[in-house]
This record gives sequence, C-alpha cells and structure tokens, in this order.
Amino acid sequence: MRLTTNGPSVQNATAFEEIKSHILIMYDGIGEVTHSFIYDDEYGDCVDVKKQPGLRLQGIDHIAPAPIDTCSEEKAKEADGPPVQFVESPLKLDLKDSFGNVIFCQELTIPYPRLTLEKLTSFRTLADFFSKGNDTEPALSVDDGGDGHSSRRQLVARGAGQPHLYAVASQTVKNFGGNSWLSLWNPVGDFSLSQQWYVGGSGDNLQTVEGGWVVYPGKFKTKNAVLFIFYTADNYKTKKCWNLDCAAFVQTNKNWFLGRGFTHYSSLGGGQWGFEMQWKLVCENWWLYLKGPGAYEAVGYYPTKIFGSGQMSKSAEIVEYGGEVTRDSAGHLWPEMGSSIFPSYGFGQSAFQRTIYYTAHNEPGGVGVWTNLQKLVIGSNKCWDINITQAAQGGSWGTYFFFGGPGGQTCN
Repeated sequence: MRLTTNGPSVQNATAFEEIKSHILIMYDGIGEVTHSFIYDDEYGDCVDVKKQPGLRLQGIDHIAPAPIDTCSEEKAKEADGPPVQFVESPLKLDLKDSFGNVIFCQELTIPYPRLTLEKLTSFRTLADFFSKGNDTEPALSVDDGGDGHSSRRQLVARGAGQPHLYAVASQTVKNFGGNSWLSLWNPVGDFSLSQQWYVGGSGDNLQTVEGGWVVYPGKFKTKNAVLFIFYTADNYKTKKCWNLDCAAFVQTNKNWFLGRGFTHYSSLGGGQWGFEMQWKLVCENWWLYLKGPGAYEAVGYYPTKIFGSGQMSKSAEIVEYGGEVTRDSAGHLWPEMGSSIFPSYGFGQSAFQRTIYYTAHNEPGGVGVWTNLQKLVIGSNKCWDINITQAAQGGSWGTYFFFGGPGGQTCN
C-alpha cells in the first residue's frame, strides 16, 4: 500500500500512522498561536515559549537561564583580515510576507516551523524525515587506533545508498563546544552544507551536536541555504533530528527561525556574508549562540538528558568543521560544496570558516583555545578540497580554512 500526497509517497499505512501520531503529539498542548507568517515558503507560528514540545515532552518544568557570556577567542588580535559582512536574522528586519503579516515573533514566543502531513509525507518514513540526507546514510565511527584514544572519524558503510562525502578539518581534544564564523553560500545540488560538529563516543554510541547552513531542497523545499541544527545520540540511527522537528531542542529566542534562510548570501567576487555560531556545554545544557551584526544571542539548548549517560552528556572528544555532501541517487551529480570554487582561489571566491576555537572548560564565559586542525577529505579532491591555516599564521582570523569545489559525476 502506498499513500500518496502531492510529492513522493509515504512507504505504507504503518509509516503514515507514525507520521500522523508524531504531529499530534508535538501539537498536543502547544496552545494558542499568537501570530503567524510565511518566510521563504515556510509557515512560522509564534508559540508560547513555555509550551513548546522541547519542554513539555521532555518533562522539563522550567526554561534554563542562558549563561551570561559566550566564550571569547584565545587572544585579541588586530583586525587585519579582509572585510566580511554579518547577515541579520530576517525576523529582525521588519519584513512582511505576501499577506501583509510582519515576519517576527512577540516576546515570550518562539518561531515554530509548522509541521504538516503534506510536509512529512513527502518522506517515506518518519525516520527519513529526521535523517541527515538519505536514509541509508553511512554510519560514523571514531577510530582509536588500538591505543584507546580517539584519533579520527571514519565512514562505515551501512546499506546500499549514496554515501556522505566530506572536506573537513578536525581536532581530537576534550572540549565543551566551540566557535566559527561561516561564510554563507548557495551551492547547487541535492545536499550540501557547511557546519560545525562536536563529537563524542564511538560505534553505536557515537553522539553529536551540529549546526551551520545547509542546501537540502528535498527537505526544506528551497534552493537557498538555511540555518540548521542537528543532533544524534546513537550514531544517526533512531535518536536524531533537525531543528525543532522533534522534542529535543529548547528554543529560548524569538529572533532566529531554524530551517530558513537569509536575505543575503556571498557572491563570487562580491560581498562575503556569513554568521558566527558557537556551541557551549554549560550547566548540563548544550547552548547555541548565534551572532549577526550585533552581539551573540543565546538561541536555546539541547539538554544533556537527550544523550543519556553517553559521552556528550559530559563533554565532546572531537571538534570538526567543514563541508559535507550527498546525492539522492547514483544518477545525480555530486553537489557543489561551499561556493563551488576550490580553496586555492581564496577570499572572494572560495567558501571559508574562520575564528575557529574550542571551549576547554565547562563554565560561563571563559577563554577559548585556538584549534589545531587536521585535514580530512573523503571523496575525490578533483571534486572538492580544504586548505587550513593555523592560528599562528592566521592574523585576526585565528585558525581558518577555505574549502569547497564543483562536485561532479565521479567523486567517490
């Protein structure tokens, strides 16, 4: 039995009932929607911050106070790098949608992307809706090299689907989060992103907190890069999801619309737009901070309870930054990564992340430590690559890298 909507088909009646049940559970008790708007073809409903599913369904009876300060870079340096421009959240720009609704949410509410049967049944199953790309995504493991110390991530084949390929920079180090500034682009393809990973555990117990921007038309129904967060508590099997799609993340900020894009993107030879992102484990919560033209804003947090007794309930073991791609089928081209331009072309042409440091202590505020990143490319360097500059040579950018490439037909 295949139950169809206007898009692809849900797998069967059981999958349809699971999807319907998830929507009903998420909305049960959500209360009155005080304001709604449409941005980039997505409905945003302003819901009571105290009635969001992330609180109610996790049995959390109060919203944790945000730590007063973010972590700062290791040391101040003169601003001697090329100029960049910070994108602002569209919810802070006094925009109106096509119906005349102001694109914003009031105090004590948060922008909640609307969950609908039409949206979810464009996936075969609820697990596919939660998954990061195709549902046969390769597992990730941490290889300890036989000495008991985590040394690198590696792909482990699972299923017959298209693999996820990478150009990333990583460091194995005990950490409580980290920071980077991400230049913002719109690469062409099925799935392409620039993000941060904070990783702990190994094998089936691998856990992550992730965030950045992604072009993923199959899920977000736009060719624009959108702001996203993601987590897994069991190596991308069943405990995983994007943004507010499940009851894992507790959003506390009314200004940032997870799963939607921006009004500006970088262009070849033109303005270089982006945003700063920081994750910080403090007071038993993985806090997300975002920075546009103003100061960092606390957006919300993943309670460590979602990781059970796993490694990410205590700290992360790896920091990682860079690009990831996959494709829907073998008949499709591998997507562009970053700006689609190889890293050797540098500023104004290639995508980059800069000001990359990690948090060494579980404390409010604190001083970050510049990363010492190692290169890892999974896939052909004829399709993409990454060039890293360490902090000692990085000037005001600290540790940074350029990355990306055009993709193509044969990349793995």
